[in-house]
Amino acid sequence: MQDGTFSPPGHLEETDVAAISTRGDVFAADCPTRRLLDRIGDKWSVLILLLLGGGDLRFSELKRRIRGVSQKMLSQTLRALERDGLVHRRVEPTVPVTVIYSVTPLGGELLGALRLMIDWAETRMPEVAAAQGRYDQRINLSHSAPHAPN
Repeated sequence: MQDGTFSPPGHLEETDVAAISTRGDVFAADCPTRRLLDRIGDKWSVLILLLLGGGDLRFSELKRRIRGVSQKMLSQTLRALERDGLVHRRVEPTVPVTVIYSVTPLGGELLGALRLMIDWAETRMPEVAAAQGRYDQRINLSHSAPHAPN
């Protein structure tokens, strides 16, 4: 690692399968770490956490701002994030009942990592788009090339 750089918490100095396996077998279907990574890598979880990172929101506001999410999927994802300790659910005794969601301190830590990934994606999107274009062109050319007769 270069001088003046730092490793985020939990960062491995070298990406090494042997080093990863000392923490658990993330390649095993029943690994708790893998299950957590599946959750926090889910598109709805990421979008929910990003919105809640800007402040507490009611269920209806989350539903309105996350276009394409069904009420059932939003409910399930919020429940799972709450179970994992990443989101807090507060019920206010109003008529009708008001439910407000917020990010927990643990969820806030995760948000820091997510923001790093989003910054990377936004910075590197031109390179990714160029690579996609090259790939698509190569695939399209190989499909349009005449096939040799048998």
